[in-house]
Amino acid sequence: KRHVDWHRYKARNLVERFFNRLKQFRRLATRYDKLANRFNAFLHLACAYIWLL
Repeated sequence: KRHVDWHRYKARNLVERFFNRLKQFRRLATRYDKLANRFNAFLHLACAYIWLL
């Protein structure tokens, strides 16, 4: 029988779901913004939007 650390699994699942939600933003997934500061700014906006949902 396999031992599963449920706390670690829960944290990993949360992170994987977060990155999946980030990939739903086409602008981030395709790296539409070529300048790093604009990409970073939109990344912060997307994270705030996800956090508020």
